[in-house]
Amino acid sequence: MEGDTYSGLDNGTQLDGKVVQIFQKSFVQVQNILDQNRFLINEINQNHESKIPDNLSRNVGLIRELNNNIRRVVDLYADLSSTFSKSMDTSSEEDLSVAMRSDAKAGHKRNRPV
Repeated sequence: MEGDTYSGLDNGTQLDGKVVQIFQKSFVQVQNILDQNRFLINEINQNHESKIPDNLSRNVGLIRELNNNIRRVVDLYADLSSTFSKSMDTSSEEDLSVAMRSDAKAGHKRNRPV
């Protein structure tokens, strides 16, 4: 998979296989955290509805855990955004470099204004 490229974007930009692996891994992590959050929210709701003092006290810790999980998801998405931006910058630079080399090989010269 390393060295593979994927051109799934509308503008034809290709993504390196390593970047795709990073995306997949991050999205799996995000999904796992969101699944855990669903269970936490269900437990928090059940504790709240029960109105039992011990259950209500337990909700404090569960809500903290939920908040920490949300922070982790935000951090993962921020990392994904950064990775994607860097890969697009690198891809654009490579495209420009290839275009410049092909122009040079074809003997294209810039015309100077008179």
